[in-house]
Amino acid sequence: MAIIGLGATPVRAQTGPAAEPMNHAQHQGAASDANKHKAAQDAMPAMDHGGMDPGAMPGMKPGKTETVGEMPGMDHGEMNMQGGSAPPDARDPHAYSGGYTLESGPYALPGPRVLRLSDEHNFGALLIDRLERSHTRDGNGASYDVQGWFGRDYDRLVVKAEGDVSKGKLQEARTELLWGHAIATFWDTQLGMRYDSGVGSDRGWLAFGVQGIAPYWFEVDAAAYVGNRGRTALRLGAEYEVLLTQKLVLQPRVEVNWYGRRDKARDTGAGLSEGVAGLRLRYEFSREFAPYVGVERVGKFGETADLARAAGERTGETRWVAGVRFWF
Repeated sequence: MAIIGLGATPVRAQTGPAAEPMNHAQHQGAASDANKHKAAQDAMPAMDHGGMDPGAMPGMKPGKTETVGEMPGMDHGEMNMQGGSAPPDARDPHAYSGGYTLESGPYALPGPRVLRLSDEHNFGALLIDRLERSHTRDGNGASYDVQGWFGRDYDRLVVKAEGDVSKGKLQEARTELLWGHAIATFWDTQLGMRYDSGVGSDRGWLAFGVQGIAPYWFEVDAAAYVGNRGRTALRLGAEYEVLLTQKLVLQPRVEVNWYGRRDKARDTGAGLSEGVAGLRLRYEFSREFAPYVGVERVGKFGETADLARAAGERTGETRWVAGVRFWF
């Protein structure tokens, strides 16, 4: 415990089992040291920094500012750290506004553009989601489902193609050419044309839809179509991926189609026309290549089922499928 008396010099307390008291001689010695220290302070002349003459100190030149510890021979007198004109080859930071060199304006730099933003690049991809062989009670067939796109982050050209082949003939096919525009995170609007071909008369449609990933990672593809003679159609597809392991993926898929009016040339009736529900299990040797096996149920409903019965065809069938999914 330290005891500090008013007007006295602080004395550090002695530590240990017992502190010995200071005798009269020790008190006199401490007082003598304090008087000597005070006398030395009084003898020092008062320092006036405001009137300091740099020329009076060795190594310093008048009119120049030097820092403590400066090396001899260094002269900063002609260096102006602030103000003045920039060097002729200096870069203006505004010339890089937006991440690239401006081509015109007061801050333009000579030469072609060197840097670009990410949404200024064109990208493309092609996904063969289903390329498969199917087996039914009536025979074998094949199916394909392909989607490709090319463009930028917000605007791109989209191509979709889907069809079924059996008995050596293209039974039905749907091909769409669309312009896609991003409206939200994971969601695009699509506008363009759809063309139906295969058995029966060909049909053309104006197409408008949305495609993206819904909450809980459901992939949704919905579109509405308008054709000639007042024809309308609606298609809704959804699928989901269940990761059983890092390479084994189970994919359920559902698709339904509606038509606004009967079209006997295409064997479709008004209302809910047909639906498909399938389950595929694929093994991804890599993210770009995965063979799969699966099963799906195809059914016709309403007036479309009535037209199938009248033609002696089945209104529903089960398909066992095997195929490959790949993209690049």
